[in-house]
Amino acid sequence: MSRLTLQGLAADGPLLSPVAAGVWRLDEWGFDDAALAAWVEHAIELGITSFDHADLYGGFRCEALFGRWLKANPSRRDDIQLVSKCGIKPPDAARGWRLKHYDTSAAHITASVHASLQNLGSDHLDLLLIHRPDPLMDADEVAETFARLREAGKVCHFGVSNFSPAQYALLASRTPLVTNQIEASLLHLDPLIDGTFDQCQQLGVRPMLWSPLAGGRLFDAAAKPALAAELQRLAGVYAVSAATIALAWLLRHPCRPLPIIGSRKLSALDDAAAACRLTLAREDWFALLQAARGTEVA
Repeated sequence: MSRLTLQGLAADGPLLSPVAAGVWRLDEWGFDDAALAAWVEHAIELGITSFDHADLYGGFRCEALFGRWLKANPSRRDDIQLVSKCGIKPPDAARGWRLKHYDTSAAHITASVHASLQNLGSDHLDLLLIHRPDPLMDADEVAETFARLREAGKVCHFGVSNFSPAQYALLASRTPLVTNQIEASLLHLDPLIDGTFDQCQQLGVRPMLWSPLAGGRLFDAAAKPALAAELQRLAGVYAVSAATIALAWLLRHPCRPLPIIGSRKLSALDDAAAACRLTLAREDWFALLQAARGTEVA
């Protein structure tokens, strides 16, 4: 089976793999160095070379855990793409943060990037995202901060996460953005109808998708019997797993989304790679939409 190839995220954006490996639960996986290396190398072998991080994942531990592998294998840096996010400050007495809030100030973005690079063992990020919309975000200040980080060679490209179309348009009016990382799955259809996918297609910017399998709830026959049954039926038709069908459903959209797979299982990476090679028939795509909604299209 051929290895997946890199694809542009936007006209002037980075080249990323067609699906990304998410590490937000890396601290829960119990990997030792050998298991971590096996997981990373299996992803790379498939062509899943983009790894999605955030500064606060795992209580600010996950980037350093991944960095164990990269610091032990520095020659592999050119074989992967590192994505990270910043802007969320959870309650943390040691850091002096009393309650959860957002911070998109120049000082916080810059400090977060420097910490991520140190933890990951890299001199640059391929892509940095603002993790959540900040009601106190000064778009000009963020744009200036992005420009300084780009000029310093610390970050190559920038985007956002969980932004509405209007919020995206505001920041994009000040600085080039290459993606909006959002939640989307057969159990979270909002991007299909709230203008997010439309905006991405209009601008030629591919969205990144978190929780594309809805944490496995897609396959719960008790919760969503019609959807689970249709996923299993199509899995038989196409001779793939139900997870591959669910990912292929997302990949079928013309905005060309990039799902993020956050599982310790090597088989989950295999399922994701298989989805990139599968094109669902139009009627099968609508059959899944109908099963997810519980009603046919109007």
